[in-house]
Amino acid sequence: MRLSGCITALVTPFDESGATDPAAWRRLLDGQLAAGIHGLVVAGSTGEAAMLTAAEFGALIRSAVDAVAGRIPVLAGAGLPATQATIEQCRRARDAGADGLLVATPPYVRPTQEGLRRHFEAVAEALDAPIVLYNVPPRTGVDLLPDTVAQLAPDPRIVGIKEAVPDAARIAALLALRSPGFAVLSGDDASACEAQLSGADGVVSVASNVVPAALAALSTRARAGDARGARELNGELAALFPVLALEPNPIPVKAILSQLGLCADRLRLPLVPLSSPHRDAAAAAARQAHALEARFLPKTAA
Repeated sequence: MRLSGCITALVTPFDESGATDPAAWRRLLDGQLAAGIHGLVVAGSTGEAAMLTAAEFGALIRSAVDAVAGRIPVLAGAGLPATQATIEQCRRARDAGADGLLVATPPYVRPTQEGLRRHFEAVAEALDAPIVLYNVPPRTGVDLLPDTVAQLAPDPRIVGIKEAVPDAARIAALLALRSPGFAVLSGDDASACEAQLSGADGVVSVASNVVPAALAALSTRARAGDARGARELNGELAALFPVLALEPNPIPVKAILSQLGLCADRLRLPLVPLSSPHRDAAAAAARQAHALEARFLPKTAA
């Protein structure tokens, strides 16, 4: 598996009763495909994986794989505090048809770098599936350092990293590890343009839930070396990125998707909908997203 371009970390839609919403899910999937997105992450942190039952987790992956029908990669989110539990979750994802696994560092338990290395080695050894490392310290409480990534990158079963630390020096250290078998993906929308212009293979994006065509276009420009075009488009998107961070993800993105009529503004506790002081910003972001997508959607999808 060679991952590149804009990969959407897709939300999980719930209906007014709090159950998963298959109609909205298919609407989101079809919209992403029509926009020309380059890959999907199902049941990741943006998809409220921690709130899903095992049956819901498998059903979401199976339906995404069926809808995509091999056109783009479908990665399943994974990553629990214990290594064995992570392996079992990854097996469920693989059994449901996921093309690969986005495996976050173990949350809460705060392993050492040696523990992280052994954790990912054990997951890779147990599974016949491509694995993407996922480093997101604000969520997990642990930072997978480039020196540890360097020990894991030669493993052919480990095909890349999603790095959510928005630091140019961190990206540069990881780009030194990039190879035909190991992709470097930004995990931060605001810095992803510069990361891709520097040589990163792509981005795993939250913002592409609402502007998939625009962000696919930005990624294509950046990876082609069109610095001026990529930065111009990134400038148009810049106002959207802070709105998505007004409250913990996926609270703001669901509010915007609801404004766009794509899914209900429903989350599962302990997450709650966007607070009143931020509602106007979400509505403005939805209007901006609608206008941008109208420009970048392929004519057959507009």
